[in-house]
Formats: sequence, C-alpha cells, structure tokens
Amino acid sequence: MDWQTNEDTVPSGFITEAQIRSVLGKPPASGAWREGDPVGRRRFADIGDFAFESGQVLPKVRFAYETYGTLSPARDNAILVLHALTGDSNLNHPAEPGHPTDGWWPGLVGPGLPIDTDRWFVVAPNMLGGCQGTTGPSSTAPDGLEWGPRFPFTTIADQVRAEHELTERLGIERWFAVIGGSMGGMQALEWAVAYPDAVERLAVIAAPALSSADQIALNSVQVQAIRADPLFHGGDYYDAPDGEGPHQGLALARRMALLNYRSPSELNDRFQRSWQSGISPLGGGGRFAVESYLDFHGNKFTRRFDANTYITLVEAMNSHDIGRGRAGVVSALESVTARSLVVGIDSDRLFPVADQEFIAAHLPDTLDGTDPVVIESKFGHDGFLIEFDIVGREIARLLAE
Repeated sequence: MDWQTNEDTVPSGFITEAQIRSVLGKPPASGAWREGDPVGRRRFADIGDFAFESGQVLPKVRFAYETYGTLSPARDNAILVLHALTGDSNLNHPAEPGHPTDGWWPGLVGPGLPIDTDRWFVVAPNMLGGCQGTTGPSSTAPDGLEWGPRFPFTTIADQVRAEHELTERLGIERWFAVIGGSMGGMQALEWAVAYPDAVERLAVIAAPALSSADQIALNSVQVQAIRADPLFHGGDYYDAPDGEGPHQGLALARRMALLNYRSPSELNDRFQRSWQSGISPLGGGGRFAVESYLDFHGNKFTRRFDANTYITLVEAMNSHDIGRGRAGVVSALESVTARSLVVGIDSDRLFPVADQEFIAAHLPDTLDGTDPVVIESKFGHDGFLIEFDIVGREIARLLAE
C-alpha cells in the first residue's frame, strides 16, 4: 500500500481501520504538535498577552511560523501567506520530523516559482488557535493543563490582530502582498480592511466576504460530529492514552469536509461505482472505493490535527463577516486600498464563484475590474491547492503589476 503524506494519496486495495493502524499505529488522543516534539523548521515569536473580541485575555500567546527567502535591507519585499483551515506554516518542504505533512503550496513558493523566494521574503504563520506550534486549545495553560475547551472563542478579526502583533515583532511595517486561500483568504481580506496602510497588494482566493447560513450549517454538523464522540469528554481528552481520544468524531468531521472540498464530477469520474474488495456491495461484504477514500483520509487526519482546534477554527470561519462593525460589507470592501486579485474556482461548492464576484464588484482596485478571475478546475474548492500552474500564473501577475 502507498502511505505517502500527500493528502490526495489513496492506497490501493480494501482499506479498513485495522489496516491503517497496522501501518500507522493507533491514532493519538490529539494529533497536535506538542512541546518536546521536534521543532523542525519552525520559528517562534511571543506576542505577550492577547485580548480577544470576547473580552477574554490569554497570557503569553506565541506564534509558530516559517520564513522563506531573505528580507531586504529596506524591508520592502515581505509577503504574508495565510493557510486554510487545516494547513500550517509548511509551504514547500517535504514531511520530516516535526512536520507531519508535505508543504501545501510547493508549486507556488520557492526559487523561480510564482512567489519567487530568490526575490521575496515569505512569512507563513500557523494561525492563532491552530495546533502546529501557535497558541491554541492544545497548548499548555499556566495551570499546567491544556487550554482545551477553555480556549477563547476566536474570530477571524482576532486572528488577524494577532498576526499584526507578529508583524510588529518581525519589524515589518508593510507587506508587499498578503495572500490567502479559503480561511486564509478570509484573513487576507480582513488584513486589507483592518490595516490598509500595511497591505500593498492583496490576493483573496476561493473565499467569501462573509460566511453564509449554508456554509455555517455545513460547519455546524462537523462540530457536532466531534462533540458527539463519547471520547471527546467535553474537550478534556488530552491525558487519554493513545487510541482513546475523539478520533472517530474528528475523522467523521474530516470526511464531511472533504465532500465540500471536492466537486461532484471529480468524485464521480475518479471513483464511479467501483468497489474495493472481491465481494460486491450487493452481497453485503464490499465497500465502494469512494467510501475507502473518505475513511482513509479521515483516519489519517486524526494523526496530525486536534479536535478542539478543529472546533475553534471552524467557529472562527463562522464568525467571518468583513462588514461587522464597519457599516456593512460593501462599505468595508470599498475601504480597501490595496491593489487586489480575486480568484474563484468554477467547480467550488463550498465558496461558490458568486462569493468572489461580490468581492470583486466592490473592491476599488482589482486587476480585472469588477470581475474575479475564475479558474476552471475539476477539483472543486481544493483547486487552489492543486492547480499550481493556473493559480501561480495569477499570483505572479499580481506581484508583477
């Protein structure tokens, strides 16, 4: 069987939980990076006590981040790249000790690539509330226990204010570009509205101006899947032995999410009605290949992510409304001063093209007037993580203009 770290790799043959465990072992109670684990290529920066929009203050907040390229003496070549819901600070290097998965944008960031690290200095932080080194629910609180369900309700605006604190610690006054896709695109848009003087160029990829009721509903069932796991224990599961955490609920949430990330045509063309095993599903003993695909990735996900973190970040996505406290969405968008690129994916059923059309129609200075760039991809929402040539061409255009 092929057990590569690439999220889209599916082993051949009939896959069961027992087979996965026979290769990978039991899943941990939490797949978060923890103190004492290999640091890998992470760097760390403390931003001190941080006040959330809820009014709760968290002491000693820390960011994990990675950098690529060299900051110019004038500090004018810095680009901030913001990851999606389950991403992290690894943009382009292979999985290695401390980094459980391959980089998520290897075709876009690096020497000679669209975000050319021979020219640009790239900063990629793990977002606030994350589980790969930045303070989040799996981090240790002053009482020696994990924050767990005590971690504050976190908004996209909270995450961006924290990133702005990180920016100040790094001594960067202005980003040449802030780039993000999906949840990272929400943050990129918030950056451009909240800190217009700090953002020269903006790329919003496969993201909306606010989360809709439909999108919130899709998120809510994922959260309930985790909370319904009997081993979730109200979020206090970190001291459970390996294999006793809420990995079944987290895996189910991941399966649900994958159905929104991929397009119906891609799944239909890829799997059709084929099954894996020698027994027909009509006989009660087989499994459709698409079921094995979902099970494999759901179970694999539990080995690199944390259940409380998933809830925290999904609820942060639900909070996204660029117009909140700003006289509405249109007023907020019209306040953006950055030269902007808005990208949608024609097969995206999570954040449809209509979301990007609305953003582009109200940003004052976009590359393509009042229209977004719409890329054709069979991969649905995940197209921005797969279509490197197409997405890279558009980002290179933004950086060159």
